[in-house]
Amino acid sequence: MNIGRASLKCAAATWVFVLGGLFLNAPASLAQKKKHHAGSAASPATARSRFATRVDTLLGAEPASKGEWGLLIADAETGETLYEQNAAKYFVPASNMKLFTTALALDKLGPEFRFHTTLESTGVVTPEGELSADLVLVGRGDPNLSNRKFPFNLKEEFDGPPESVLAELADALVAKGIKKMSGDVVADDSYFPRERYPNGWEIDDMVWEYGAAISALVVNDNTATVTLTPGQAAGDAVQAVVAPRSLDFVVDNQVTTSAANVKADLTLTRAPGAHLVVVRGTLPEKSAPRKLVLAIEQPALHAAKLLTALLEQRGVEVNGGVRARHESIMVEGVTPTVLAEHVSIPLGDSVKLVNKISQNLHTEVLLRTAMRQAGTWNSFDDIAKFAADFYAKVGIAPQDVIQTDGSGLSRHDMVTPRAMLTLLRYAQTRPWFESFFASLPVAGVDGTLEERMKNTPAAGRVHAKTGSVEHVRALSGFADTAGGRRLAFSFMTNNEYGKNHETTDAMNGLCLAMIEEFNAVPAKRSREHKQPH
Repeated sequence: MNIGRASLKCAAATWVFVLGGLFLNAPASLAQKKKHHAGSAASPATARSRFATRVDTLLGAEPASKGEWGLLIADAETGETLYEQNAAKYFVPASNMKLFTTALALDKLGPEFRFHTTLESTGVVTPEGELSADLVLVGRGDPNLSNRKFPFNLKEEFDGPPESVLAELADALVAKGIKKMSGDVVADDSYFPRERYPNGWEIDDMVWEYGAAISALVVNDNTATVTLTPGQAAGDAVQAVVAPRSLDFVVDNQVTTSAANVKADLTLTRAPGAHLVVVRGTLPEKSAPRKLVLAIEQPALHAAKLLTALLEQRGVEVNGGVRARHESIMVEGVTPTVLAEHVSIPLGDSVKLVNKISQNLHTEVLLRTAMRQAGTWNSFDDIAKFAADFYAKVGIAPQDVIQTDGSGLSRHDMVTPRAMLTLLRYAQTRPWFESFFASLPVAGVDGTLEERMKNTPAAGRVHAKTGSVEHVRALSGFADTAGGRRLAFSFMTNNEYGKNHETTDAMNGLCLAMIEEFNAVPAKRSREHKQPH
């Protein structure tokens, strides 16, 4: 997931998170320890031997040697294996699981697929502007009911308030002349069965944005941000602001302003299922605000309350209640009228965001939407069977992928590097490959690889998905060598330990070695390409 997770202290059944001065992780830069071999014309056997020697050096010393490693590199065009180590063994893939899910979504739905979110009612609007029945916000899996700017270009950008899409729907409703509502405001997420947390997610994941509850309604990633702003002098109060406004939790702010030379020290406590979030500690005077992005546990109800507030701000009188609906209610002979609609960006743009920034909730939603478009389902077992059928079509052996979620946050997922390479080579043959390839982070350029392999021959040449949970690191994708050869690869390690950058540096070194030693296009293939067609 490539998440900068706070260290966790658990007391009884309460979540306690100690937040240091930096909340998000910052990958270390790559130490350049190898000479550049680009352009060398070594024989295939020599190239393999030299690469193997570099692997032994990179992975032979602690802490890398303490972990289990799975490596597989192939010529992307021919499929010829150039190097392998434990390629048929299981590894927890972390966010490399997103490659399977996004490929499935693109294959089943197509890059131009769009989500539709609607405001509906079975009632009528009187000449006086009163809506006589419930107003229902119907979610169908759009992961971007937010203020993100699209298409994604090098970095994530935002414009306007986080609830801006709901505001647009509220504006459309008011434009129809609705001034008063006698029914309830209902948020309907019954498009998916109610199953907020997949098997294998850990209890502390549920507090933070990377473990937000799954729902067919995803407003602002089902999160709210607590912004803590210190005062100008030690002893001043620290201001806490929650946006978008949420009744999913309330913040007990016990943070104070400290002297400028005192390091930030924050602790967040939230009991599972509780509404109270307690933040304690200190922030240095005049320092930058700190943002804590917390997950919403009841996304549909949160959306209904947000929509109600937006309608009231626009002068609509809401006399009914506010509630969520998790099961579809069909009344024979009664068809709701669509009063307002939001149509999403194309799926290809959504997938690009998912893989560039490694967005967990969005991946889960894409998997469930692909399943829902194929038919109704009742549990994740149905999704797993649906996904397994796709992997069989790809050519992956049934036992090579064990999937319990879509994003890789589950610690129960297992895949083999060989399955990953089979998926990548299949993707190359599909009409949607351009969207898939464009979604991969680029070394030294953007996404989760923006700060990795900068100022090395690998910069701009490695297009790959990162993966990271505790004791797990992964990197899989494509590499284009200076000699014009495209490689497909998968590097995974489990049971790693030590400082975060040590394993990352080893993987960066593997990438550099790969594009240098396997640079040359095979002579036979070069001759074939010169022949007339």
